[in-house]
Amino acid sequence: MALRTLSPNGSKPMSDPQNLTPNGLSYKQAGVDIDAGNALVEAIKPAVRSTRRPGADGEIGGFGGLFDLKAAGFTDPVLVAANDGVGTKLKIAIDTGNHSTIGQDLVAMCVNDIIVQGAEPLFFLDYFATGKLDVEQGTAIVSGIAEGCRIAGCALIGGETAEMPGMYHGNDYDLAGFAVGAAERGALLPRPDIAAGDTLVAIASSGVHSNGYSLVRKIVEISGIDWFMDAPFAPGQSLSEALLTPTRIYVKPLLAALKAGIGIKALAHITGGGFIDNIPRVLPDHLAAHVDLNAITVPKVFGWLSHVGGMDTSEMLRTFNCGVGMLVAVTPEDAEKLVEHLTAAGETASIVGKLTERTGEPVTFEGALSL
Repeated sequence: MALRTLSPNGSKPMSDPQNLTPNGLSYKQAGVDIDAGNALVEAIKPAVRSTRRPGADGEIGGFGGLFDLKAAGFTDPVLVAANDGVGTKLKIAIDTGNHSTIGQDLVAMCVNDIIVQGAEPLFFLDYFATGKLDVEQGTAIVSGIAEGCRIAGCALIGGETAEMPGMYHGNDYDLAGFAVGAAERGALLPRPDIAAGDTLVAIASSGVHSNGYSLVRKIVEISGIDWFMDAPFAPGQSLSEALLTPTRIYVKPLLAALKAGIGIKALAHITGGGFIDNIPRVLPDHLAAHVDLNAITVPKVFGWLSHVGGMDTSEMLRTFNCGVGMLVAVTPEDAEKLVEHLTAAGETASIVGKLTERTGEPVTFEGALSL
């Protein structure tokens, strides 16, 4: 991750010392500490090197990152790119000083969007912007990014650290991530043979993931519970620790299932918009998803959010993942095999519905969430 700062107005140094600013101002006095930026680069190098993979050497500090598709084993690849942020979940990290996992969220939100295309995430770049650079804070954030990259099997090949005094208040900062993956031509999802009768398999989420936190924070405000108090839904954890549980990364088990020839037809990452807005994104116009809500194990955090926020089921299903981080459309004959494969890989998976011919809404439900 190279620290790149702009010279003021892009001006050239003046040769006449008589024209120099008599106040002797420095960039540091203006709020930008180049030495701190260099210290951050050095501090994160071990974490970045730990993400090395075929195609990338994992070194940082240059003007751009390199990736060799041939070295990664691709013959005729199609590139797939995604970018995302963490949203206002960042505010919980900032308000509590816990920055260790927010980087994993950043990676997860990007690479989970890559795998739904049937592609393998190859490399990742981040953008970290702050009003005043804190090396310890920055190191924790990037270490979390590196951890996410290791889980996803992609290389952290670069990024940008921007110290911008006056743009951010107090300890505020923002993160954005950019991931690039690849799939061999003809292997992209959704498959053209996706059809009515295909089975829907849900893969469990680790909690709220990284969507809906503006509403989550409003509900916490209404509840009157402090971030450092015990979470009503997670004994032994503070409220902030429970709500900062990082987004689960589904890349490796799903890649393994695809490579094993299990008949996956489509994948839907259940993010902002919940079930109602995300599932139709991977369905052709003639198909609908029918989901049995009784088959979904709903984590207690969602029951608490629903109760304190007075939210009905329809609002929950359009705002949160409600316990399902990824939904898979698979051939009926391979559905149980997929569940067994995912379970062996450490995931929690279950059959929750099927695809039908569309006669009305693209997503229909039966049963009720156990909130």
